[in-house]
Amino acid sequence: MRKLITGLALAGTLATGAVIAQTAGTDEDVAFAQAIWEEMVEMNLAGEGALMGLPYRGVPPHGEMLETFYVETEIMGESGLLVIKRNYGPEEVTEDEVLADPSGHLGSVTVMFQREEGYDPEHDDWFYAKYLPDGAMDTNPAGMALAGAVGRDLSGGCIACHITAGGEDYLFTTDAFPRRTPAME
Repeated sequence: MRKLITGLALAGTLATGAVIAQTAGTDEDVAFAQAIWEEMVEMNLAGEGALMGLPYRGVPPHGEMLETFYVETEIMGESGLLVIKRNYGPEEVTEDEVLADPSGHLGSVTVMFQREEGYDPEHDDWFYAKYLPDGAMDTNPAGMALAGAVGRDLSGGCIACHITAGGEDYLFTTDAFPRRTPAME
């Protein structure tokens, strides 16, 4: 059962939860990220005809304009909170331009999915992924897929940034969600 939770934008294979390795971008991470993308398409939150929210001003590295959605869902047998952020550009893009041509301004889609306890307990069990507009995995300059515990070593990347969010939940957009909501249990 899925429950869409409105946020700012709207008025893996390791099902055992074993602790992950120090790196991201493994075949297992990519498979889990692809399952997330497929679920988002099924929910009309990604791909052709995706539901639109109201874009708002963004900050680097995500984009000039953003939309954020919060969904409780199940991915490969794991239930958790899925945070979807659509990242629009270029730098001068306006809300009206994004609303008039969302696919023309979409630069990427980034997600956080709170996996089962034990996935990455040091970082609240968040799984990160960055997709190109067509759903393909984005990669870093070294060619590593941006999926999994990206930046776990805190030298850069998703975790290194999100660890600084207030509220001890790794979310910059809201502190409204506890570690596990009652609907997820």
